[in-house]
Amino acid sequence: MCQRPSPKPNPSSCSSSGSSSSSSSSSPDSAGSSLSRDALLRDLNRQALLRDLSRQLAYGDLAARVQAARDIRRLARASVKARSVFAVDAVVGPLVAMLPSREREEREAALLALLNLAVRNERNKVTIVESGAVPPLVELLKSESSGLRELAAAAVLTLSAAESNKSAITASGAAPLLVQVLVNGSIQGKVDAVTALYNLSSSKESLDPNLYVEAVTPLLTLLKESKKYSKFAEKASSLLEILSGTEEGRSAISDAEGGILTVVETVEDGSYLSMENAVGVLLTLCQSCREKYRERILQEGAIPGLLRLTVYGTKKGQERAQELLELLRDDRPKRFTSKALETIAFDIASRIDGPSQASETAKRLLKDMVRREMELSTSRLHLKAMPQPTAAPN
Repeated sequence: MCQRPSPKPNPSSCSSSGSSSSSSSSSPDSAGSSLSRDALLRDLNRQALLRDLSRQLAYGDLAARVQAARDIRRLARASVKARSVFAVDAVVGPLVAMLPSREREEREAALLALLNLAVRNERNKVTIVESGAVPPLVELLKSESSGLRELAAAAVLTLSAAESNKSAITASGAAPLLVQVLVNGSIQGKVDAVTALYNLSSSKESLDPNLYVEAVTPLLTLLKESKKYSKFAEKASSLLEILSGTEEGRSAISDAEGGILTVVETVEDGSYLSMENAVGVLLTLCQSCREKYRERILQEGAIPGLLRLTVYGTKKGQERAQELLELLRDDRPKRFTSKALETIAFDIASRIDGPSQASETAKRLLKDMVRREMELSTSRLHLKAMPQPTAAPN
């Protein structure tokens, strides 16, 4: 079976036979030489272990191959150095060749070994894909075993984090299979599928949103249950914004129970990026059919979150919120008294900064609202003052 690295040699045993142990330990040159010999022996042990494991992977029987893959996984988990040492063709190639095996035990051992070699190592991610891992991983995403499907999804997630791998993975047809994991998998499987799809969404061969409408409902469910300011919420809301670009996607968002409310809550409580993505979803809905979606968005209480976003969001988020607020305005707007506006602003400010600082925040909100209204009024006056084009003569 596998050789194990021998224990580190005792520095005192490495001293020259012609020198006493005391003089050896007191000499800097001798101590440095001892350390060099230790490092050399460790390196030799690693190389011997690498040769032994690669030989077992290439020529061993089923039991030997499985044990070698498990040893590689264990060592890669324990040591960053081991990940670099074992990410060579003599190891990665045979592990990839084990992925299509008929034996579940062999497929799983190889998958876990490759997964641990790829973690936090960009070069290894690229090496594994270049060794042909993507096609067998796609086949594993089709496996009847939910455990293997989710392990394959975790592997695709890890490999898709490398920019140069995204095109190959997207072109392989992995994305629709990841959607199936998102729809039918365990919570961990769903989270891994969302992150993998998010990674792939930035590839040049971008995802076709028409193919992934099925993903809307589980995305909304996960977003509803997650912390709106989390990194996961940023990924889920980003995918929802992509899906809102199609009529089918918009219908799925509005038809899902609590779908629009979940997006509104993300505008209110999300991180800056989540708020930007979520307001993008609402804006796309309203732009596509104001008559259909305006009342739905207003009924879910979107106005306070949008007003807050115009002041505290990213530049893109602020612009989107301002544009959406214009679309949500009543065609015959009600005239609010100054007292009513102050009450609304104070309520929003209390949510943002708490009661102790609400007064100052409310003043800033009101000032900003007045400034924006003046800008809009000025813009309308300019448009009315512009000469209208005359009809061209026949």
